[in-house]
Amino acid sequence: MVASPIPICITLGTRPEAIKLAPVIQVFQRSPHFVPYVVLTGQHREMVTQVMNLFHLTADRNLAIMRPKQTLTEITCRSLQGLEQLYQELQPKLVLVQGDTTTAFAATLAAFYQQIPVGHVEAGLRTDHLYNPYPEEANRRLISQLTQLHFAPTTQAVANLKASGVVGGIHLTGNTVIDALLQVADRQPVCTVPGLDWQQYRVLLATVHRRENWGDPLADIAAGFLQILDTLPDTALLLPLHRNPTVREPLQTYLGKHPRVFLTEPLDYPALVAAIKGCTLVLTDSGGLQEEAPSFGKPVLVLRETTERPEAVTAGTAKLVGTAAMSIAAAALELLNDPAAYNRMANAINPFGDGHASDRIFTIVQQFFSQTPPP
Repeated sequence: MVASPIPICITLGTRPEAIKLAPVIQVFQRSPHFVPYVVLTGQHREMVTQVMNLFHLTADRNLAIMRPKQTLTEITCRSLQGLEQLYQELQPKLVLVQGDTTTAFAATLAAFYQQIPVGHVEAGLRTDHLYNPYPEEANRRLISQLTQLHFAPTTQAVANLKASGVVGGIHLTGNTVIDALLQVADRQPVCTVPGLDWQQYRVLLATVHRRENWGDPLADIAAGFLQILDTLPDTALLLPLHRNPTVREPLQTYLGKHPRVFLTEPLDYPALVAAIKGCTLVLTDSGGLQEEAPSFGKPVLVLRETTERPEAVTAGTAKLVGTAAMSIAAAALELLNDPAAYNRMANAINPFGDGHASDRIFTIVQQFFSQTPPP
């Protein structure tokens, strides 16, 4: 008797989740042994749609929870209520989540309430500061306590999970973001920004969005950017703005009038990949860029006080510089003025994977069900 395909739910809500889960979804869709349901909460809307289209994916369900200026409590409650109904309808034997978003936490909790096993992609990241980043550090810790399959991207993440005393199997897989990155880079994407001459300037690619950087830190970061530009007239700043007005409006005020600052809407993923490849330096509070940029030999200055990706700092591909204007400018100017310092970072080995993490995750899930047949 041939076993029926096993239903699983791959649940996501934000653009980073969509990017990092896209290669996972693809590998499960190619298998006759699984029925993967792609479930969107709608925590992000347009940005997730762009990624889904890029990887030729469609959602099986969309909770469409997005509301203007919604709180974390509202995101969590809407996701929990919608996912409870959906999981009851679809009866998945496994729920896959990614990272540390409120969607990932809510999906994990909803699955736990129905005693559905959870697989956590990119498990084990830690800063050991509960409120930095907020709410991500708490989300990923809570997810880890309810997960049965931990897919850790690095050996440090494995060690963090073991130290946390989690239940379930811990597996070293690499990070799926490298799978997605290399897949898109093979298409030779381009990034065209009106007025920006990639040959004329050394382009600094920056992204800023984290909650802990709202307010005064955002002003300090912008001041640091301006110090770099004023010191080095051959540099230009490309800064795709987050859609949240709490972030974008102050940045427009601080930076919008500078002739070598290029503020754009969020870049679609191919354009972002092209921008990483074409830039000289990355300045970011994003987690994903800390993983992606080293694949193209681009040094990363992390605009945060802590990082849950210390492997990048240890490997020499990234440096924590905080949010003080002078610290940001000093670190950037050192790299831009000293070829030896730049090359040390540019030539360091990326610790985050080889582009085969999704295949490893698929194999581990297959083994899980061979040992624990679904009811």
